[in-house]
Amino acid sequence: MRSPFAFLSALLSPAPGRSVSHDHDARLTHMALHDQETGLGNRLSLERLAAGGEPVYVVLFGVDRFEVLRNAIGYDSMARLLTTLGQRLSGLTGRSVARVGAGVLGLVFQAEDDDEAVHMAARVCEAAQEPVILNGAPVDIALTAGIARTGETSRSVASPVDRASIAVDQARAAHRQAALFDAVRYGDPAGNLSLISELMAALDNGEFSLNYQPKYDFRAECVTAVEALARWTHPRRGCVSPDVFVVMAEETGHIRPLTEWVIHQAIHDQAELGRAGHDLMMSVNVSGRLLSDESFADFALAAVKASGARLCFEITETAVVGNPEVALHLLDRFAEAGISVSLDDYGSGLSSLTYLKQIRADELKIDKSFILGLDDSARDALLVKSTIDLAHGLGMKVTAEGVETPTALALLRGMGCDMAQGYLIGRPVSLPVLVERLGGPVHQATSAA
Repeated sequence: MRSPFAFLSALLSPAPGRSVSHDHDARLTHMALHDQETGLGNRLSLERLAAGGEPVYVVLFGVDRFEVLRNAIGYDSMARLLTTLGQRLSGLTGRSVARVGAGVLGLVFQAEDDDEAVHMAARVCEAAQEPVILNGAPVDIALTAGIARTGETSRSVASPVDRASIAVDQARAAHRQAALFDAVRYGDPAGNLSLISELMAALDNGEFSLNYQPKYDFRAECVTAVEALARWTHPRRGCVSPDVFVVMAEETGHIRPLTEWVIHQAIHDQAELGRAGHDLMMSVNVSGRLLSDESFADFALAAVKASGARLCFEITETAVVGNPEVALHLLDRFAEAGISVSLDDYGSGLSSLTYLKQIRADELKIDKSFILGLDDSARDALLVKSTIDLAHGLGMKVTAEGVETPTALALLRGMGCDMAQGYLIGRPVSLPVLVERLGGPVHQATSAA
């Protein structure tokens, strides 16, 4: 019987005419530069190629829905799929391909400029995502590419491989097949980290305020509601983007105190509007993280009952997915207490008719991505008209977001849309500016109690 360690002896035995030291070093070098599952190069090998001297582009190809696919076909089959995909990418480009992450392959190439690099990466994506045959069965794959230039500096992300990895996420977020790393969109995560500890103090220090974006009622032919939007003016950094601090608040557990502050201030400002002669519905965005929090619901209901405020809570449809039983129960409590519920950004994700049927909503807000294309897209117009009819059939009013042109406004009116919101109607403004534009006396907004 052959010893179970015989293969080790064979592996470690030098070939005739070669020294043990030379073979050992070669094996170590190969192991250091290659992925053990697929035999492709690894991240270190790609970094070496990127650091070759002349400026090149690093492009990473991410397999979309990788974990779902891996769970469906198994780890061994996934490794074979990646090996085949790597060989395919190498054949298409004539370049060495490395496995950089679990479902990410990468290579380097040259291009005349950024536009050509993105175009080339998109073409390779298209050509490479033909089905892969495993055990006689075709497996469909989809790829997204992220690109980064070498030879440039980035304060927040030094490695071009890391920048390309971030670009994959940016491309997916923008629903694009390929995208170049965008430093502006990425921002400064290290700097944002320090904001976490400052957020709570900012609420107490008066650094937060509310801006209001008007909502135009087609039938009343005037503004009848506004949406409250939180703004943070940092003493050193100036205006902090809501895309930064809202996400940060959600991830750190600070979203509840932030939302409670917004509700208090919105109630206060609604009373201020009333004194100026404007009876407007006030919409407040409520994170899905709070739709499983009974004590938050208790706070909101008590605040509305004590003030008699007319509030509308805007939620995304996906907010109920995590814990639908509790979320739907809380939404029922809001509805019974007279708080309106609006389904925000409808159509931007995987809209579910099941949840649309179950949620007691008063309003459906069509995502601006459809409205922005109304002027020249018959397909978007058909989808918007169908959504309006569906919502009306379910007893909901419809608000169109992102209305920016007179043509879009006229089309929405003809479709029977109820409300319009967007830059054509008005940009978000402070309370005094809002009151002034509505035609009433200006009262200086003060902090809510």
